[in-house]
Amino acid sequence: MLRYILIYGLIAGIVVGVPLSVLTLSMSGQAMMHYGMLVGYLMMLIALSAVFLAIKRRRDVDLGGVIRFWPALGLGLGISFVAGVVYVFAWEVSCAIAHVDFAASYARAMVAQQEARGVSGAALAQFKAEMEQFKVQYANPFYRWPMTFAEIFPVGVIVSLVSAGLLRNTRFMPAR
Repeated sequence: MLRYILIYGLIAGIVVGVPLSVLTLSMSGQAMMHYGMLVGYLMMLIALSAVFLAIKRRRDVDLGGVIRFWPALGLGLGISFVAGVVYVFAWEVSCAIAHVDFAASYARAMVAQQEARGVSGAALAQFKAEMEQFKVQYANPFYRWPMTFAEIFPVGVIVSLVSAGLLRNTRFMPAR
């Protein structure tokens, strides 16, 4: 099972990490804020389809067409974990290469959003202070890495739950 976790986790991580790097290197500021999230989560879903494929292959090839829910979920979560680690690595490398200051761009976009909503005075000053604190926190890798990991891993948990739930049924996409 560890073999499946590593192979499919690396595949999923590369499938999501390479486009993430390309987007980070090619998009800038506002475009990344508006479209980056939508494209990013779509890429995560596509990449984490490796979870479904791995569980199905394990069920059909190694286990004779039967897999229980908990082992299937464990396999999916392991793959999601490895994919998440690769995703964090890809984010760090692409930001370093492109010299992207994500925290500053994000803080500027959030302050502009608050100003567009009409927030002003003390409330805006408080929000700007919070964004400055966020920039300081985000500069620390031990804060940034878990935050980046938390972008992809919940998607992996959902894909793992759905895949384990579907594939525990031997009649769902049976082996040929």
